[in-house]
Amino acid sequence: MRKIQAIMINTFREAIRDRILYNLLLFALLIIGGSILLGTLTIGEQQKIIKDMGLASISIFGTLIAVFVGIGLVYKEIERKTIYNIIAKPVHRYQFLIGKYLGLILTLLVNVLIMTGVFLSIVYFMDGSVKLKLIEAIFLIFMELMIVTAIALLFSTFTTPTLSAIFTLAIYVIGHLSRDLKVFGAKSELAWVRHLTKFLYYLMPNLENFNIKGMVVHNLTLPANFTLLSSLYGLLYTGILLLVAIAIFQQRDFR
Repeated sequence: MRKIQAIMINTFREAIRDRILYNLLLFALLIIGGSILLGTLTIGEQQKIIKDMGLASISIFGTLIAVFVGIGLVYKEIERKTIYNIIAKPVHRYQFLIGKYLGLILTLLVNVLIMTGVFLSIVYFMDGSVKLKLIEAIFLIFMELMIVTAIALLFSTFTTPTLSAIFTLAIYVIGHLSRDLKVFGAKSELAWVRHLTKFLYYLMPNLENFNIKGMVVHNLTLPANFTLLSSLYGLLYTGILLLVAIAIFQQRDFR
């Protein structure tokens, strides 16, 4: 456990020195702050605009951080040859990978908390209160980011950062369109299309399970246990991704 913790802390320190992290965070905070100005230009819709833009900013920029920092977690160690020193030490490969993952999750948590702090402060200033559903929406966004990070880490174990970014972003898009993909496939007259879309629906993560932004913005009631069930799904899917990543990484030959 200490080895994983040491790798996690080292990864966190390395991640927060990444310039792209601060650029994305600053841009996100500017957009969240800019939602006030945009809201004032929309009569009667100010609070909805602020909530919609705030949640969207946390989700989008959190995803970009997860992808563009996550894709280099393993590749940088291989490129700098430091991976040879690490595996030569009494550190198991699974400990190295889990430590890397947790380090990026810690980085994401800090960034999400910063964005959340600014966002909720604006909401409280404009609305006079912060509803629990907003907190739930941000929590589910973070659960989604855990999956995206695991996907980026998985691809980083066996391919280049460019391909990792392309694959991860592609799965992110498909994950948000999986229900539409299933409906499209069901209407197809071709059997192979129906089978393929059904297979992809169950294989790809259903990221819409973590998207309640519309319901929160329009103050709709969430289904019972929705947050709990979505969280369990997220943890299970993340666990499976990490197991696959570890299995692939164990087979890599660094000699």
